[in-house]
This record gives sequence, C-alpha cells and structure tokens, in this order.
Amino acid sequence: MAFKIYRTADDILIEAESGHFRLKNVDWDAFINDDALFSKLDLLAQSAAFDNTPLSPAGWLKPANKQEIWASGVTYFNSKLARQEESAAAGGGDFYARVYAAERPELFFKATASRCAGPGEHVRIRRDSDWDVPEPELTLFITSNGKIAAYTIGNDMSSRSIEGENPLYLPQAKTYDGCAALGPCLYVSEKPMQPGAEIRLVIERNGSSVFEGKTNIGQMKRRFDELVSWLFREMTFPEGCFLMTGTGIIPPREFTLRSGDEVRVTIEPIGTLVNTVR
Repeated sequence: MAFKIYRTADDILIEAESGHFRLKNVDWDAFINDDALFSKLDLLAQSAAFDNTPLSPAGWLKPANKQEIWASGVTYFNSKLARQEESAAAGGGDFYARVYAAERPELFFKATASRCAGPGEHVRIRRDSDWDVPEPELTLFITSNGKIAAYTIGNDMSSRSIEGENPLYLPQAKTYDGCAALGPCLYVSEKPMQPGAEIRLVIERNGSSVFEGKTNIGQMKRRFDELVSWLFREMTFPEGCFLMTGTGIIPPREFTLRSGDEVRVTIEPIGTLVNTVR
C-alpha cells in the first residue's frame, strides 16, 4: 500500500488506490515533516471522501518549500567513470575513484527551493558552460529526525565542462538558478523502495528522442540510510530535507543539452517528472 502526495497552491492532494482526496488549510512543511507520515495518511484515507475523476498535473508544485536540497555524488560506478573522464585533463580523475571507494560519501548542497523547478517548469543550463547534462536521481525526503519518510524524482542539472575543468568548481557546476527539479509528488510507502526500481531518462529535441537511458537503484554502491547518516552528522534540518542519491545514467561525451529540450525522468511507482530546458 502506498500514497502519492501532490502540493498545490490551494491544498494538498492525496492519491491512493481508491482514488484521491484533498486537504484544505494544511501547512505543507509541517504535514510532511512527520516520522509517521504513512500511518497518518492511512488514517486520513479511512475516513476520506474519495474522488475518482482523472488527475491533471496542472497546478502541481515542487514538493520542496522550506527544505534544503542536498545531493550525493559518485554513488554509481558509471558516475565514477564519467567523473574520472571529465576531470582527467585537470589531474582530478583519481579523486573520484577515491571517493567511490571511501567510507565517507560525497555530499554537497544542491539548491534552495527557490532555485528548483517543479513539474512542467523550466530548468536551466549555464551561459558559461558548453557541456551540460541532466542527472536523473531517486530523491529522498528525510524528516527533521533523520527518518526517510517519502521518495520523489530529482533532476540534478550539471555543467560538466565546469566541473571537469577543476573539481573545486563543483559548486558552480551544480548550484545556480534553475539547477534542479523535483516532483511530481511525494511517494509514501509502507515498505522501502525496492532495488529493482527502474530509473529512465528520455531527452527529446524538436519532437524526437536524442538520448535515452535507464538504470535501477540496485546499482547504487551506497545505502540510503548510510547517506542519511552522514548528511545528518553535525547538521540539523528543522523542516526536513531532500537528498538526491546520485545518477547512474550518463549521456555520451558528444551530447549536451540545448535550450528547448524536454527532459523526462520516470521512476515507477512514483511517476514522471517533465521539464523543459531554458
């Protein structure tokens, strides 16, 4: 059993197997920052008046509001290889091999909610970069107590030309206006996401696919609880936080995003996050 929670400007939309229902006048941040989020949704569903009309994505907002968005690097073997390749000329290739094997994971601040796009909104590529890619990632919502309460889809936009020039340029390669997207919902399940859950990326340009790739979360080297444990060392998150867990889908060296490209990231059973590049 599972629920999907959608944030809108007027209410919270909750989808279950029996249909969907809405909660009015509820504070989003307080509602989701709950270690017992699944149990709360289950209780609400028992007395809800369900609506079975088809859902429309119009009006859905990103699930991040007051929360910080963090990210994990080099958690997939494919990511390690790509980071080594892009930074080899700068002498940084060995750094990423060490990170992949190290006890301490790579964790970095990604974005505030204001720099993050929601479903159907625009992500951006930097004007001072000539090699840019999306990074499709399963993303955790973690409560202020450090509990993984929900999952969503993340797009960690990345300027590979900047990061490859020097690994110390990582913040500029990763953090800027429109550098991330989250959505379309929070997926709240009684059980953790299964290792076989597939992540699929499709990039369309002028109506045609120019890149497709897929992986599954079972390919991750790091465990979710391991990443959360390191993130919550010496830091507090009063409203909870989001943590992107890394990418295993790497477009080839000759590929770069262009303005107008449509990026579609699908992770079932969460759904599909769609954004257009500006």
